[in-house]
Amino acid sequence: MCDRCAGIGRRGFLNLAAGALSAAALSISMARPAFALAAPSLTPDDALSKLKAGNEKFVRGPELCALELTRQRADVAKSQAPWATILACSDSRVSPELIFGGVGLGELFVARNAGNTVDVATLGTIEYGAEHLGSPVVVVLGHSRCGAVAAACDVVQKHTNLPGSMGPMVAAIVPAARTVFGKPGDFVDNAVRENARRTALKITTQSRIVEDLARAGKVKVVYARYDLDSGVVEFLS
Repeated sequence: MCDRCAGIGRRGFLNLAAGALSAAALSISMARPAFALAAPSLTPDDALSKLKAGNEKFVRGPELCALELTRQRADVAKSQAPWATILACSDSRVSPELIFGGVGLGELFVARNAGNTVDVATLGTIEYGAEHLGSPVVVVLGHSRCGAVAAACDVVQKHTNLPGSMGPMVAAIVPAARTVFGKPGDFVDNAVRENARRTALKITTQSRIVEDLARAGKVKVVYARYDLDSGVVEFLS
């Protein structure tokens, strides 16, 4: 952090940064050059350690430097080389750019949808990050009290019918909910963990690109759970 910027608490940090950082990280620029000018030098394990350290920083008390963001914007305007790919839920309280330490522009390649599931578009996004941008680690990030997962649990437990496109969307999570139904512990939280695990497995088994990169030791796919109350990311694999 630069000496001209002051640290702020988590609430102030979220209010100031959420809009700008989320919008930048969620966009996938397909304009030339599509390939990273300089691929990340981190190994998958190094990138994972960096994410863990960033989350510890977020839990302690994140800081934001506006001047540093201005410099980063100029640095990454023509190319990006993100060192981690995050598949997260669309929940407004789960912003990967913030919960992993307030990372700057161009550092995380992020895909988000309700329930952090993987479809063709999401899988293509992850492949683009791994193959074209050289992102060495993919994290499937579930979170506590996930509404999409809770809806899937209601489908299993109460035979709820969801209107519109929400039904097909939640259907992707229902197998995870069925697997843990009746098991000890909180039904929804168990399903959150199982859904993240299944999604991580699906990425490696349905994508030949990711599978080959993982086999070569260039990419690692893991899954995790973010706690809305404590701010802690628990890596489950």
